[in-house]
Amino acid sequence: MESNWIGLLTAGLFLTILMADGVISWTGEIHGRVVCDVCGDSSIGPEDHVLQGAEVAVLCITKSGEVLNYQAFTNSNGIYTVAETMPESERWDACLARPISSFHSHCTHLGDGSFGVKFSYNRPSGYSHTVRPFVYRQAVVPAYCA
Repeated sequence: MESNWIGLLTAGLFLTILMADGVISWTGEIHGRVVCDVCGDSSIGPEDHVLQGAEVAVLCITKSGEVLNYQAFTNSNGIYTVAETMPESERWDACLARPISSFHSHCTHLGDGSFGVKFSYNRPSGYSHTVRPFVYRQAVVPAYCA
């Protein structure tokens, strides 16, 4: 009976040491939207729409200097998301998000100011950073926009 008690005490002590020496994890998320500015007027109106399937690249450098490259595609709401869980010491420090391509047949030209967004990532674990929308324009503006 005494040897069982010593075995349980030893196992409990071992688990306590492991938990105290454990790595603290951190989770970050980056998301944004990709839209088609149909009239090319730099304002979102009823004629504009989100772009499903648009490709976005997100490049992040960690606190330890490692460079991480992510690829994301927009969903049916035009939203892309990149998320990662990693040790706190390896968390993102700064990131660059940039649009890569639009698979929409008419909206393929990047609008002004939509070539990329660089930002510091200083959010606590579990919080997200929202990137301003990337805007594509049509090559030919429809007549109803005039």
